Amino acid sequence: MIPVNTPRLCGNEKKYLLECIETGWISSEGPFVQRFESEFSAYCNRKHGVAVANGSAALDIAVKAIGIGAGDEVIMPTFTIISPAQSVVQQGGIPVLVDSDPETWNMDVSQLEEKITPRTKAILVVHIYGLPVDMDPVIELARKHGLKIIEDAAEMHGQTYKGRKCGSFGDISVFSFYPNKHITTGEGGMLVIDDDELAEKCRGYRNLCFQPQKRFVHSDLGWNYRMTNMQAALGCAQLEQIDDTVKRKREIGALYTEKLKGIPGLQLPQVRTEYAENIYWVYGIVVEDSAPFSVDDLVAHLGSKRIGTRPFFWCMHEQPVFQTMGLFDGTSYPVAENMARNGFYVPSGLGMSNDDIDAVVAALRERIGND
Repeated sequence: MIPVNTPRLCGNEKKYLLECIETGWISSEGPFVQRFESEFSAYCNRKHGVAVANGSAALDIAVKAIGIGAGDEVIMPTFTIISPAQSVVQQGGIPVLVDSDPETWNMDVSQLEEKITPRTKAILVVHIYGLPVDMDPVIELARKHGLKIIEDAAEMHGQTYKGRKCGSFGDISVFSFYPNKHITTGEGGMLVIDDDELAEKCRGYRNLCFQPQKRFVHSDLGWNYRMTNMQAALGCAQLEQIDDTVKRKREIGALYTEKLKGIPGLQLPQVRTEYAENIYWVYGIVVEDSAPFSVDDLVAHLGSKRIGTRPFFWCMHEQPVFQTMGLFDGTSYPVAENMARNGFYVPSGLGMSNDDIDAVVAALRERIGND
């Protein structure tokens, strides 16, 4: 079996976990939490890090911390995992969607300004799959209209935009440390922030809003979204290897592109833009309309060879849960819809070998009939 992702745990992970066990610091009170927050936020060139249970928890906190409430509009991509939209809706906000750029697969920033209304409070940027959103136009619009930026950099560990670290652009930026990310803590997430007051607010929300002097007295509602010391220990060890990780992910992406380029009917990931080089969080493929095969054909054939795949994200405006709520009625986003229907990704985890890549490519070529 070649799974979609196999994490690589080959540094100080075992050493740091044993330290947690031997000292008894296994909960969120342990010293690795503060160390991970400090080291990761510094890596992103941010002042504060707030470690949490997962990336979705980070989004929940970010949306509440910037004050999104009933009727507030938040502009975001339709092509993303459900978590950003869910966080907005659960605070009473209204997601306002934009379509995707067909080359980078990110939100089409040229559509942002037309979506701004007097009720718009924030732009929620989601960097997708390996290339970042073009941030300069987003920042310009946010300043012009007095909007907050939430930057979802869950898939962007180690990526830069014009030489500046992803995760350094939002009023609040968030990361995920799920096992398929470049840095994993098993489960886990992080908010990175520069504003002192905003950071303190986020720390309160992740810890049930306990008051410092009166622990069981609460003036607001938060969550139990803490990260454990054991998770943070993994994160510290993984962060030590981030440069090698990004290098290897780019090697995997380059090998796939070299071996698959020129096959009619396949759109491969864009290698670079004028502002970034792809870090291939996943290696995605979109089957073009002209292809004599479908995405289902390829996925089924790879599955028969015990090769894992995953479909692309499903668009927010087509999510049954949001349709039931009456959101996004009558809207269409054709680029994102095409990607959702015809896109999938192949194994690209750090634990895979070059022989594994050859096996995936051979299986694809066998089904396509292109040797």
